[in-house]
Amino acid sequence: MPKHPRRVVRETAVEQEARLNFRLDPEIKALIERAAHYSGETVTSYAVSTLVRDARKVVQEHEVTTLSDRDRDLFLALLDNPPEPNDALRRAAARYREMITGNENP
Repeated sequence: MPKHPRRVVRETAVEQEARLNFRLDPEIKALIERAAHYSGETVTSYAVSTLVRDARKVVQEHEVTTLSDRDRDLFLALLDNPPEPNDALRRAAARYREMITGNENP
């Protein structure tokens, strides 16, 4: 147990300086207040936890790819034994190399 619990509370409050401000339709505000009440949370706590939960879900949907077992096995097999590059890939690599280095030669 810390010797100065009030100091810990103050330090925590200082770390949470970022703010979001927005206006709401009065009916939406009342709905959020009711939901917070039913959840046993303050409006701020309810709003933050709901926004964070939804934000994590949206980010995961855009940044995480979930493969089926079949696709995972195929992906790993291709990593272990990659096919030879085809003509389209060779041309794309040459265009990229030229764009980056200004030189057509490898």
